Amino acid sequence: MTEELLRLSKRMSELGLSSRREADEWIARGWVRVDGKVVSELGTKVYPSQHITVERQAAAEQSKRVTVLINKPVGYVSGQAEDGYTPAVALIKAENRWAEDRSPEQFHPTQLRSLVAAGRLDIDSVGLLVLTQDGRVAKQLIGHDTEVDKEYLVRVQYTKGDKLPDSELKRLNHGLWLDGKPLLPAKVRWQNDDQLSFTLREGKKRQIRRMCELVGLKVLGLKRVRIGKVKLGDLPTGQWRYLSADEQF
Repeated sequence: MTEELLRLSKRMSELGLSSRREADEWIARGWVRVDGKVVSELGTKVYPSQHITVERQAAAEQSKRVTVLINKPVGYVSGQAEDGYTPAVALIKAENRWAEDRSPEQFHPTQLRSLVAAGRLDIDSVGLLVLTQDGRVAKQLIGHDTEVDKEYLVRVQYTKGDKLPDSELKRLNHGLWLDGKPLLPAKVRWQNDDQLSFTLREGKKRQIRRMCELVGLKVLGLKRVRIGKVKLGDLPTGQWRYLSADEQF
């Protein structure tokens, strides 16, 4: 069987060495070796069996990249500024850092460069949002084959009668379609009389609100409380902390 050539940056991303953007940066700086030889030409292709190593500078630079957890308030967008709305990254400043953050990391404004949201949380939703400079973290959380689930607490009101029928709760767990495609199975259960817990593996635009609409539920409030093994915990609204070295999604 013949091997297929792949772009070096794509192969590095597949191997979990870096994001594609980081890979291109490192190749341009001469920090990547294929079978022991430095490769500095962007767009170079390699065979999967070839051995890829990166120089120590790349690893050192990567370990300096920060990941920040923020408890996003209503009225902030998670990504780029849009239509006069402020992006959540504007809240990342020294005075908004949670006093109980136990990370030894010192805040410096250069950390705001290339700090991107790894996943969306829409303007009307609150809770845990991850901003990272580390391409590996972003890929882990928003790559199309992500294994990381996310948990939300959703306050709802049933609009078609007294109480959501069990058959509709079952459909929320599995059986709904959005955008012409079946949704992956979810875990949806009642937390109390007016609040559901949703655990999802995917994140289509306004997915939970649209799922609720399909079964006659109106969403009154939506809060993300967990991403993988990382919980929102007691982090106050509008404040942030660093992902600590011993935390993994």
